[in-house]
Amino acid sequence: MAKTSKSVDSVPGNDSWDRIVDVVIVGSGGGSMVAALKAKRLGLETLIIEKQALIGGSTGFSGGVLWVPANPIMKREGVTDSVEAARRYVDAAAPYFGPGGTPERRNAYLETGPEMLSFLEAEGLALERPSRYPDYYTTKPGASEETRCISAKLFDVNELGSWKDRLSTYPMITLPISIGEMSPLLLAKRTWSAKMLALRVGLRVLKQKLTGTDYRGSGAALQGRMLKLSIENGVEFLTETPFESFTVEGGRVTGVVARHMGRPYRIKARLGVIANSGGFAHNADMRSAPVPRGAAKRTMANPGETGEVISAAIELGAAVDCMDEAIWTLVSLGPDEALPPGAVLENGTVAHFSHHWDIAFPHCMIVDSNGMRIGNESGSYMEFGQRLHDRHRETGGAVPAWAIIESRHRKRYLWARHMGQTPKEWLETGYMIEAHSIADLAQKTGIAAGNLASTIKRFNGFAASGIDEDFQRGEAGFDRFHGDPTNKPNPNLGAIEKPPFYAVRLYSGDVGTVGGVVADVDGRAMRPDGSVIDGLFVSGNCAAPPFGKSYIGAGTSIAGTMIFAYRAVIAMARDREKSAEHAAPDRPAALTRQHS
Repeated sequence: MAKTSKSVDSVPGNDSWDRIVDVVIVGSGGGSMVAALKAKRLGLETLIIEKQALIGGSTGFSGGVLWVPANPIMKREGVTDSVEAARRYVDAAAPYFGPGGTPERRNAYLETGPEMLSFLEAEGLALERPSRYPDYYTTKPGASEETRCISAKLFDVNELGSWKDRLSTYPMITLPISIGEMSPLLLAKRTWSAKMLALRVGLRVLKQKLTGTDYRGSGAALQGRMLKLSIENGVEFLTETPFESFTVEGGRVTGVVARHMGRPYRIKARLGVIANSGGFAHNADMRSAPVPRGAAKRTMANPGETGEVISAAIELGAAVDCMDEAIWTLVSLGPDEALPPGAVLENGTVAHFSHHWDIAFPHCMIVDSNGMRIGNESGSYMEFGQRLHDRHRETGGAVPAWAIIESRHRKRYLWARHMGQTPKEWLETGYMIEAHSIADLAQKTGIAAGNLASTIKRFNGFAASGIDEDFQRGEAGFDRFHGDPTNKPNPNLGAIEKPPFYAVRLYSGDVGTVGGVVADVDGRAMRPDGSVIDGLFVSGNCAAPPFGKSYIGAGTSIAGTMIFAYRAVIAMARDREKSAEHAAPDRPAALTRQHS
C-alpha cells in the first residue's frame, strides 16, 4: 500500500521547498502533457513528475484512441454529429450514474472534448480519424456507426532524438500500422482489400529499413507526438521520481513530496496539484473482493499502475467510485494457469495473450464449464468480462471459461499472435486442446458434454440464420467491424461442425482499472459529502470515470484524462484570476499578476 499522506500545517518558508511551480502534475500519461501545454499558454509554470524512467504512462501502452463526438475532424470531413446525440447515447449505453459519473461531469466531457482537440491541433498535434471505428453499442439511441474516434498520425519516433528511448511503449514488436488499420489487416487471408493493405504495410517496413525511420502508431504515436510538442515548448519532466505524499497547509493541498535522486524532494504548487497518475491494476491489495482471484497477475496495464496516489487521496478524505471495475479483456492460460508458449518475451517481460479480435471472428464461441455460452463474443470486451464474473458468482463455473474453436477459424483467422496457424508447442503443452469430436473435446476439458453439444447445435442454427437469438452477436456495427464480411449471412457467426476442434482456457484480464477518486466537472477531488479538497485535481485512471461501469467507445479513458486535465488547468487559471482581483480590486488584473 502507498505511504500515508502527511499533513503539513505550517511551513517555515520557501526554503523548505526544493522546487516551487504553479502546477505540479503527477504522472506522465495522456492528460499530463495536455495540461502542461495548456498551462504554458495560460502563463503557468508546470512540472511533471513520473516514477518510471519512461514518459507516456498507460497511454503509451494503449491503442492511443480518443472518443470525442462532434469533433473538429468530423466537421471538416462533412460527417454529421452532435453533442446532443452523443449525450443520448452515453446515458443509454452507460446506465450507472455513480458519484463520479454525474450528468454534469458527462456534459463537461462531451462539451469540452472538441475544444480540447482544437487546442491540440493548433499546437501542432497531427491527428486523423480512423475509418470504420463505430461506437460499441450502435443499437442504442444516439449511437454512431460513423467514427467518433480520433488517433494520432503515424509518427517517426526518431524525431525525438535522445528522448526516443524515454518514450513509454508496449513491449512488443512494432510495425508502422495505424490503429484503424489493425482490424482490416487481420482479414489478409480473406479479402483483397486486406491483402492490398498488407502489401502497403510491407512496403512501409521496407522503406523504413532503407531510410532508417521508425514510424509507430497507436499510443506510441500519440505520446511520441505529445512528447515532441512538450520538449519544443520547454515542458519540464522529472523521471524516476515517485510520488510519496501530498503536503497540506490549512486544509489545502499545497504540493507533493516525491523521491528524487534517492532523497525526499518537496515541490510546492502555488495553484494546485493534478494527479494524472494511473490506476491500481498491479496492486493486489487494492483490487476489490468481487474481482476474481489473481486479477493483478493477469493485467496488461502499464507497470506503473500501483495505486499509491489514490491511496494518498483517500487519506485526505477523498471519495472513490467504481473500485471493483476494470477495462476487462480476456486472457488465455495453460494448465494450472501456466503462461502459454510465446507469452514471455526475450527480455523476460510477460505479454499476456489477450483476446478480442480473434474471438469476434466466425467459428468460435465461449462457454463456461457447464457448456453454456456467456455473452456476445464480438461485443464490448469490458461487458463480456462483467458477464463472466456474474456467471462465475452464480455458478462457480466460469473461471476458467473455454473458447471453443473450429478448424476453419484456425485456418483463416488470428488466435493470440498467430494468424491461421497453430504452433505445435500450444498442443504439446496443453495450452490448446485438440479433439476430433465434440464429445472427445468435452471429455478432455471437463466441460459438461450434453450441454456443450446442445449449445453448439443451437449456435450452429444461429450461424445458419444469421441471427443470434441469445446475445445478438453481429447486430451492432462494432461487432461487424471485427467480423469477416465474406462470411454470410452474419460476419461474426460461423458454425462449429468441421473437425478438428480446439479449446483454450480463458480468464478475465484487463488493460487497467477504472475506479478512482470522485471529481467535479473541473477535476477537483471531492469528499463523500460533496465538498472539494482544495488544491487537488484528479484525471487519468486515478479518477472515477464519467461513464461509470461501461466502456462505450474506443478511447473514452484516454480522452477523459486529457479533457479533465485540460479543464483543471483552466480552472486553476480562473481561480488565480479571481484571487488577484480580490487581492487588489482597484488595480488592473494583469498588473496584479505581474507582482504575484
